[in-house]
Amino acid sequence: MRIRIVDAFTDRPFSGNPAGVLLLESAAFPEAERLQEIATEVNLSETAFAHPLPPGGEADWALRWFTPATEVDMCGHATLATAHVLHTTGRATGTVRFTARCGLLTATAHPDGTLTLDFPTAPLREEAAPPPGLAAALGAEPVSVHDTGEHIGDLLVEVRDEATVRGLAPDFAALVAHSRRGIIATAAAEDPARGYDYVSRGFFPGVGIDEDPVTGSAHTALAPFWSARLGRDDLTGLQASARSGLVRTALRGERTLLTGNAVTVIDGELLTTL
Repeated sequence: MRIRIVDAFTDRPFSGNPAGVLLLESAAFPEAERLQEIATEVNLSETAFAHPLPPGGEADWALRWFTPATEVDMCGHATLATAHVLHTTGRATGTVRFTARCGLLTATAHPDGTLTLDFPTAPLREEAAPPPGLAAALGAEPVSVHDTGEHIGDLLVEVRDEATVRGLAPDFAALVAHSRRGIIATAAAEDPARGYDYVSRGFFPGVGIDEDPVTGSAHTALAPFWSARLGRDDLTGLQASARSGLVRTALRGERTLLTGNAVTVIDGELLTTL
């Protein structure tokens, strides 16, 4: 079975966020334990598994995502990677519809090579005060803290400035206690002329990922957060990890559009049966 490694939210190899992608020919997924074994072996922040659905339904492919430790409800970069593989291998054109644990998602290919994901907007709820111990675990004093809802399960933590985001060195073991999935740290861009409006970093030790290079799903929370503050629905976010990546966000009410590039860096063979 073919397995691809795709760098998502970048147009250059060895940057952005790498995802494993396996397109299954079966009409159903294998046992979850088997999918988890493969994701653990691949050992990237997420590995995506997709199988085709019968024509005429609301979706074209069923999609699941696994970290090295667990299955997750929503993943942006591995969805972008899956759509990239479908389009570059001729398995799909135009818009691809996926059914996943978080509902119906779509990915649309554009002539310039970018892909746009249509995801549910995270319902933000501001916390009255930062949870006790969060500042010490994160390594910075929060300016504001928002819960991001059930599908993401993160805390969105605004900190003072871009330099603070870039300089974070969290206590990952301590962060586990503060959210179901992880922590998204963010601040406004120091200089928007550099091509981005806000910065973020994503820490998800609770699902086996200390720091995620570029987190598409987090931008369904970052988009409404920064659109409200900056007064614009269309923005660009930079995830300031070591690999780094850009996500263009467009807030459309209950849906958020996430646009980026992807590039396949490894195309190989899985030498085992599912």
